[in-house]
Order: sequence, then C-alpha cells, then structure tokens
Amino acid sequence: MARCEVCFRHCELREGQIGFCGARKNTGGKVCADNYGRITALALDPIEKKPLQRFHPGTMILSVGSYGCNLRCPFCQNSDISWSERAFGYRDEARLVTTELLADTAEQYRSRGNIGLAFTYNEPLVGFEFVRDTAKLVHERGMLNVLVSNGTAEPWVLDELAPYIDAMNIDLKGITERYYGRTLGGDLEAVKEFISRAVKFCHVELTTLIVPGENDSETEMRTLAEWVASLTDSEGRVIGKSIPLHVSRFFPRFRMTDRPPTDAGLVYRLAEIAGERLDYVYTGNC
Repeated sequence: MARCEVCFRHCELREGQIGFCGARKNTGGKVCADNYGRITALALDPIEKKPLQRFHPGTMILSVGSYGCNLRCPFCQNSDISWSERAFGYRDEARLVTTELLADTAEQYRSRGNIGLAFTYNEPLVGFEFVRDTAKLVHERGMLNVLVSNGTAEPWVLDELAPYIDAMNIDLKGITERYYGRTLGGDLEAVKEFISRAVKFCHVELTTLIVPGENDSETEMRTLAEWVASLTDSEGRVIGKSIPLHVSRFFPRFRMTDRPPTDAGLVYRLAEIAGERLDYVYTGNC
C-alpha cells in the first residue's frame, strides 16, 4: 500500500490502484500523477474567463486541462473530465504532450496576445507535478502562469508551486462545513488554509457560485466576505479587503437539474453585501 499525500483524502492505494481523484496511481509503491502530460483541453481564452479581472486585463492566456478532480460537485460543468468514473475513460483518449512542447506552444501564441499558460478545466492540483514542471519552463520563456483551482490540496503542494505561479482563481464555494462536506465531498478548512497561504505569494481572486438552497443566504455571504477581508500577506498586513471576489450565478446542470437558476437579483444583492467588506466584487453568469 502507498498513501497519497496531495489532499485531505490521503487515499491508501494498492499497487496499480487509482485514487479517488481519478488521476493519481500507486506505481511501484509510489503514488504518482497518472495524468502527467495527458491533455484533454487546450484553448486560447481571454484572461477574464478564468475569471481574473485584475490581473493583466484585456490579454489572452493559453488554457490547458487534463482529467481528474478530488471534489464531487453535483453541478460540475466539466464532469466528463473531472468526475473519476468518467475521467478514467479519458486516460487513453488524452493527448500526451511534453512540458517543453506545451511551453513552446504558449510562446508561439504570443503574437495573438498570449501572456502565458493557465492550468484549468479539471482540477490541476491532482497532477501538480506537471503544473510545476511546465510552469517552470513558461517562466524561463518570460511568460506568466495562472492556476484555476478548488484549493483542496495540502500546504506542501502549494509550496512546490509557489515559485512558478503568478496568479490564481480559487473557488471558495461556500463558508460552511455542511455544504463542503455534504454537497461537494470536500473540506472547508483545507480550502481556507490553501487560500490563506496563496495570498501571501501571488495575485489571488476568488469565485463563489451561488446555488439555490445551498449557499445563498445573506448571512453566509456576510460571513464569507468577513473571512476574506481578514486575510493577511506574508508580512502579516491585512490585505483581504483588496482580494477580488466573483459572485456567480448557478444554472442547472449535470446531477443538479432539480432546481432553477439562481435569481439574478439575488446574485446582485449578495454581491452588494460582499461589497460592504471587499473593494472588488464582480458578478458572473448574470
């Protein structure tokens, strides 16, 4: 047996067994990223689509995804590559690329306004080794790296990536253990710890998807905004007020089609409440 230490699940894996995330595997007694270099999606996107509103606005970024995720959000918009029962099927379909080829491709798109590489679409941290190795090469080419993540990884993983990541959008999906544990299969404290550390070394923006009946109360938004506002930098200075928050509207999808889209008026109201504590609040999908 070998134990995976990447996230709070700490999967105990037999030889050849793949973990909960669908991406990490016990190979020769060591847990490795079975999705290393296996690409399922590649697109040149506006930076605002990540979403990042206050990091090089108006530019483009080459966005890459693999497969696998360690959460089980029932409204996942990329379930085919994220949920492990589906993601397993993508191993052989995914295109195998080298870190050098991906970094070279990012550089080739400079003429189209590309500023670097964004790791997104699935959960990049379940294959953090490929993110780290590729991001290092992107930096060597004088370009930038973005990570779009659920923030559910152990602190040492973040430390591995810290020298190479310039900006992140991290999902802060809610502010209650009930929602994270029951609905998402996650761990709120792990995400809060990840965010608390990330803001100390790079630009961070946060996204909260407002799901009817789950995390849509004014009380929860006030609690969430207050927590974000309390975050500090590496010098211990309170900087949370300046961290951008994206408040996004839910639409029924995947396994959560039993409820209507979030009322747009509610999204605007919750954004207004967040704005009482935070300087930069944006609405999405409205």
